Amino acid sequence: MPLQIPDPVLGAWTKGFPARAAGLRLSDVAGADLHLSDLVTPVLTVHADALAHNEKTVFDWAARQGVHLAPHGKTTMAPALWQRLLDAGAWGISVATPWQAEVAVDAGVPTVLIANAVTDAAAARRLGELLAADEGLRILCWADSVAGVDLLAAALAAAPRPLDVLVELGGAGGRTGARTVAEGERIAAAVTAAPGLRLAGVTGYEGPFGPDRSDTSVAAVDAYLATLVELHRRLDYPADVRPVVSAGGSSFPDRAAAVLAPLAAEADVVLRSGAFQIHDDGFYARMSPFGPLTGTAPLRSAMHAWSRVVSQPEGGLALLDAGRRDVPFDLDLPVPQSVAGEITALNDQHAFLRLAPEASVGIGDVVRLGLSHPCTAFDKWRVVAVIDDPDAADPRVIGAVATCF
Repeated sequence: MPLQIPDPVLGAWTKGFPARAAGLRLSDVAGADLHLSDLVTPVLTVHADALAHNEKTVFDWAARQGVHLAPHGKTTMAPALWQRLLDAGAWGISVATPWQAEVAVDAGVPTVLIANAVTDAAAARRLGELLAADEGLRILCWADSVAGVDLLAAALAAAPRPLDVLVELGGAGGRTGARTVAEGERIAAAVTAAPGLRLAGVTGYEGPFGPDRSDTSVAAVDAYLATLVELHRRLDYPADVRPVVSAGGSSFPDRAAAVLAPLAAEADVVLRSGAFQIHDDGFYARMSPFGPLTGTAPLRSAMHAWSRVVSQPEGGLALLDAGRRDVPFDLDLPVPQSVAGEITALNDQHAFLRLAPEASVGIGDVVRLGLSHPCTAFDKWRVVAVIDDPDAADPRVIGAVATCF
């Protein structure tokens, strides 16, 4: 079904877009004859062909594995990009907070998976209101404690439709989640006994158990996923529920599919990877299994930043106009791609580019930057330009997407 796509009027608030774009609606950008050279640095862009390549690669792979995808919408918080995922066959859209869930419901997403516990009573009551207002809407959330279940039950005791709850299983050294299968069983029993709630499956996040793709990390991830299978098989679900078994972030979707796919005859196996749609030139380029490990084409980074040289105060050093307010830095610093060198530090509005001995730039030159971690790239932008070819001399702007951060 078509989502409600934000279509704001561009203006001075639209970082990266030129003054001549003011007054255009977002939907008018495709026909405005803009090029990258018209945009104002620093600017973030999305590459249309890479986006389509990544979507097709991962959805085709998931279909062969017999698993579903509910990609993490928090990555981009862009309904236009969520629409592409739903059109490709997504089971639903995952989010991290009740507010993000309401954004998704408001956009028209029919199945919203809150990949987190909801411990705000007012937020829980609001979820009940949303479910009551739309019989076709499904919202699922997590619980990793009996106390959390009790909070949800108190907030939703009088709700006309139940909220689906997945028991979250973690493990020692993990993030959230019950630490043992037995504890998970107690949480499930509390959900089953609670008015306004419905036991709908088991879930968890395997990422903390594998910091890299070493054999040791993969074995730890597989062992954790096996505990999800064990917990699922110990639970008794309501007769009207086809249970959900969900894991599979962007680093180990292949392991989640390998361990959980055998449950597909009795449950919806749902992977939540969100980074694959955009991918990157840093953390996920190192961690993603897509390529030889999955027998697919590698994913391609669909995002780049473009930043202008504003100062050359000493030999071998150039200062660019992109900083922490423009590009991600939580996992890796940006990587210069159009000139040899290294970004060594970021300030609020500056990047320190140490040039290789053979490299040179001039004041006003534009440098293309590869980025790491799309989640913390998109949250810095309210409108992102879509370009046709980042390798072209002057890429065409063929559209734009709005984010809802």
